[in-house]
Amino acid sequence: MKMIADTNVLMRAVLDDDVVQSRASRLALSSADQVVISRHVLCEMVWLLRQRYKMSKAEIVKVIHGYLEADNVITDTAAVQAGLKAMESGADFADGVIDYEGRWLGGNVFVSFDQKAVSAIAKQGQQAKLLA
Repeated sequence: MKMIADTNVLMRAVLDDDVVQSRASRLALSSADQVVISRHVLCEMVWLLRQRYKMSKAEIVKVIHGYLEADNVITDTAAVQAGLKAMESGADFADGVIDYEGRWLGGNVFVSFDQKAVSAIAKQGQQAKLLA
């Protein structure tokens, strides 16, 4: 099976907060020939882990690396790495993914009202502009 994982499948496997669903998630993830994880799912998962479950950035990075290191996971590794780099620079994971994808699509300046995001993107040597 070439599985496309929804956020809730990854969340149940990470949180282990529902015996039946957590077991089903882990079994599905480990038995699939391929597990396709979209960057949108990872953005949603990171936001939930940070905001709702109050996980530290270090814990979240460990979770994401766990998925990246799995032999059967397929994802946009470059976009995920950009998200992780943004987190390390003080922005949100999604800000890094948005900047990466925007540049891939031909944009050249990240623009936002979010000062932390603009600062973090600029720290990475990319053009960024804060709207006031």
